[in-house]
Amino acid sequence: MSQSPVMWRFSGNQMKRWRTKANISREQLAAASNYSPDTIKAMEQGARMPTPRVLDVADELCRAEGLLSAAKDYLSRERFPPGAVDFMEREREAVSLWWYEVTYIPGLLQTKAYATALIGNHVPLLADETVQERIAARMERQAILACRKPPVALSFTLYEAALRSPQVDEEQLRRLLEVTRFSNVALQVLPCERAIAPALMGPMVLLETRDHERFAFTEGALSSALSADLEVVSRATGMLSMIRAQALSPDESARFIERMVDQE
Repeated sequence: MSQSPVMWRFSGNQMKRWRTKANISREQLAAASNYSPDTIKAMEQGARMPTPRVLDVADELCRAEGLLSAAKDYLSRERFPPGAVDFMEREREAVSLWWYEVTYIPGLLQTKAYATALIGNHVPLLADETVQERIAARMERQAILACRKPPVALSFTLYEAALRSPQVDEEQLRRLLEVTRFSNVALQVLPCERAIAPALMGPMVLLETRDHERFAFTEGALSSALSADLEVVSRATGMLSMIRAQALSPDESARFIERMVDQE
């Protein structure tokens, strides 16, 4: 999993140093800034980004004379989870991408309502400003579908269970049908009865950059990993190839989704 950004760690460390020097307890800072003590602890340890409100409150309580508040100018907002930052940077450079999902609709194909349902119910709960930043960032990423020149070659394979999720409504299904009409996008559905062992091991993404670097990205409930290791990339390529071979063709997949829309 990627380490937290250095400015999170530095700002959190400085906040803790000033708080300790001023003899202000973590509980006092939490109450004054309307956060829980555990959240303040996470910020001080660099696991979460110190928010502008916390920095301003800490600056005033600790009499830091603007030194803590000044950190706001150097902190990027939480547009992506820390473990996914490296992947997002590579995604912006991608010329091709293979994506397999078991449980969720891939972020590049999500409607705003679907993304809001997922991000808004993240565990642990996120601050409101973080939720809005991540939703906006997810929507902006979707420019890769049709706005890149030259177009990015995109292949998505979705396990049927991802389509059956309670969060998937008619709008989301129609969005999937819409992207199947893009010439650079291939979308396949893997029906439950066609599932093979690799398809049940979790989501994975393969991407290639314009410099011909190839990466494999895996994401789980507790960790994420981006790897350029040739063995890892080769293993992921083999698994994805097996999954795609078992999935319905793009035309069959579109008809599969159309039948789901008719049932809504």
